[in-house]
Amino acid sequence: MKRYETVVLPDGSKEKREKDFTKLMKLYYLKYTNLTHKCGEKNLPQITCKTKVYPDYLALYSQPCTYHRTRNTAVVWFEYDETIDGRDGLFEAIYHNDEKKLNYFKERFKDVKFFFTPDYSECGDGLTFDNEFRIFKARLVAIWLTIELNAIVIPTITFPSEDSFKWFLDGLEECTVVGFSTKGYVTDEGELALLKKAIKQTVDRLEKLETIIVYDVCADYVTALDIFEYAISKGKKVIIPPNILKERNIKLKEERNDA
Repeated sequence: MKRYETVVLPDGSKEKREKDFTKLMKLYYLKYTNLTHKCGEKNLPQITCKTKVYPDYLALYSQPCTYHRTRNTAVVWFEYDETIDGRDGLFEAIYHNDEKKLNYFKERFKDVKFFFTPDYSECGDGLTFDNEFRIFKARLVAIWLTIELNAIVIPTITFPSEDSFKWFLDGLEECTVVGFSTKGYVTDEGELALLKKAIKQTVDRLEKLETIIVYDVCADYVTALDIFEYAISKGKKVIIPPNILKERNIKLKEERNDA
């Protein structure tokens, strides 16, 4: 967004000078959102994931030592916002065009092939506009990861409440692959019921959906597969890659059973 303004010089002559409104108005994010479409009533940026190659390990953002555990490891963000977001987070670096921090993230994520979109916390009793903004943040980060790192970014399905079911999938219609997390849902009946409703909404509305990648930390694989029973019944492939917490919990369970 560059415009020109007329400047009067000391000698009385006039000169046209370029004025960078992107910088003046802090609209750096438009560099990325203008590369895609805006969808639905919330104008969410569209993101698309059609990969036929899937992650075979999920590494938490806070554990860079596991980013390359396998050739197709995906970095996921299922941690508190204090860890994945904030003043030093990737979204802030993109939003303010902080080149030093952006270069830091490019180095941090060097050669990572897969990501999930960030899971910025959305609360059912939180302010509506804030929940919507957090979904926008995740979409913006997804576009940056795709453009700047040439990575495959799997959209994480997030939803603050059942009310958001009207729009939380807007802009994902072309995706054949999405991601879910069961963390925090399994032990809460109300949250688990909401998750199952979100899964059904996702399967029913995303007509091109083929595969769901699941971040799960239970000490087995049966629990998560049961949660995604509806998706499986509709012919969707459900993949639950290992991760460091799941591996630990399975090992602890085996040790207890052997004791």
